Amino acid sequence: MVHFYNSLSRALEAFKPASDERVTYYSCGPTVYNYAHIGNLRAYLFNDIVKRYLEFRGYSVHHVMNITDVDDKTIRDSQKAGKTLREFTDFYLAEFLEDLKTLNIILPEKMPRATDEIDGMIEMIGKLLESGHAYQAENGDVYFKVSSFPNYGELVQLNPETLKANAGQRLNAADEYEKENAQDFALWKAHSAADGDHYWESPFGRGRPGWHLECSVMSTKYLGQPIDIHSGGVDLKFPHHTNEIAQSECCGAAPFVRYWLHNEHLIVNGKKMAKSAGNFFTLRDLLERGHDPRSIRYELLLKTHYRQQLDFREDDLSGNTKLIQRFDDCYEKLSESAPAETPLREEWNQFCRGIESEFCAAMDDDLNISVAMAAVMKFIKEVNKSAQELTAGDRQLGRELLKSIDSVFGLGIGEQAKELPDEEIQALIDEREEARKSKNFARADEIRDLLTAKGIELRDTPEGVKFRRG
Repeated sequence: MVHFYNSLSRALEAFKPASDERVTYYSCGPTVYNYAHIGNLRAYLFNDIVKRYLEFRGYSVHHVMNITDVDDKTIRDSQKAGKTLREFTDFYLAEFLEDLKTLNIILPEKMPRATDEIDGMIEMIGKLLESGHAYQAENGDVYFKVSSFPNYGELVQLNPETLKANAGQRLNAADEYEKENAQDFALWKAHSAADGDHYWESPFGRGRPGWHLECSVMSTKYLGQPIDIHSGGVDLKFPHHTNEIAQSECCGAAPFVRYWLHNEHLIVNGKKMAKSAGNFFTLRDLLERGHDPRSIRYELLLKTHYRQQLDFREDDLSGNTKLIQRFDDCYEKLSESAPAETPLREEWNQFCRGIESEFCAAMDDDLNISVAMAAVMKFIKEVNKSAQELTAGDRQLGRELLKSIDSVFGLGIGEQAKELPDEEIQALIDEREEARKSKNFARADEIRDLLTAKGIELRDTPEGVKFRRG
């Protein structure tokens, strides 16, 4: 049985979805005002492995992720760019989706945009005002009354005194608007000159929704309440997820979410990622430096447990490529021909079933990726050791096992470079040889890295350089 560490209970819990038919899963999506950096992408890769593993275990997963396309940043930067809000956010949404495709992240079934869900947000605010959980300030802003929800802060173990101490700091920084109490947060922001023509009409005046509200509205609309799983980075626990719980449970039955899953931060070279520190990377930055998307996926997702802080080091990416090549080599060995009529041996069947059990036991334990990976490497070692003895039946079962495991890892084992014709590969090899002869080693290395990223291994032979697909 799958077990997850539930951030709300702070304990490892057996996963039991509310319905046998499907798992409802909500994850916080991007604010589309710039390119996603690798810290953002770690969260989306975490979402991906949660969904992939639940499906591997036989669950039907209905995944929803919001797109924030209206907030202070999108309004500010669209105005600077001289574009409409839709034009501006459409561009960065398309770039974000391209990042997901490059990293082989399965798209959610639904990705609603905040600007398409304003009516639902206005309706929720009306309910909160009517029930006394919200109030309107003199300037037109509408705020959630934190004191009206006794369990506020439970997700992060905030007691009332701690809440008061934090009110003038982090909470105030998150919602810099007029309010009765410093800890209250904005549900609706009255229109201001800085917003330009970015506003919606509502019973409580012209304005736009607060950021926290949109996730409550979209998750309950598309998944109902309670949701089985809600995930995000640890930075979202407070105030964002804390505020989601408050406003959602004041409008509907508790609990809002049954299992809260949070991935830890990413740092780079031992330091917080920042442009000023020279250690800030987007996916594009890494691709332009010649790195393989599969290596990046491995680094951000499979190298470190999701609840451990990840120290990203660019130099590690080349080592990841070599490790992934071991997966490809193993699959290739299992694809080599064997006598057609040689059946599956029971000894090999038992070995493969044992590997599968070890893999599942590790992943069932809150996605314990290091132990799961050890089981896979044990399998690869055995294939390398006994490749000549494997029957046709053995090889088929081995391929099925490796592909099944890779349906969780998402590395595309055995699928690389199929789209690149042989003649194009050979042309690149010829260009590389010419570059080496002319001592243009930078170009030669660039071509080699490009081919490696495509899953193509170069081999020096007496007849010249040959290639092998992964």
